Amino acid sequence: MPDCTITITVDPQTAQAHHAAKEEERKKIEALLGLRARQLAVEKRPKLYEVMEEAARYARSKGMTPEILDSLLRDE
Repeated sequence: MPDCTITITVDPQTAQAHHAAKEEERKKIEALLGLRARQLAVEKRPKLYEVMEEAARYARSKGMTPEILDSLLRDE
């Protein structure tokens, strides 16, 4: 598949640097941006509840109980 062109919004300094770069440097910048954009699009980030469930499993594996948690939260 041939390369496709997209438009992204960047800050003025980034745009200036891209426009001022030589062709070879622009191609490198565009390749790096393309790779990073693909990573971000494909990378699965865990949902908050997944992170919380993992934290709860870890706490239980280390001996945390609801009673201990309640005691800690009440600062006894």
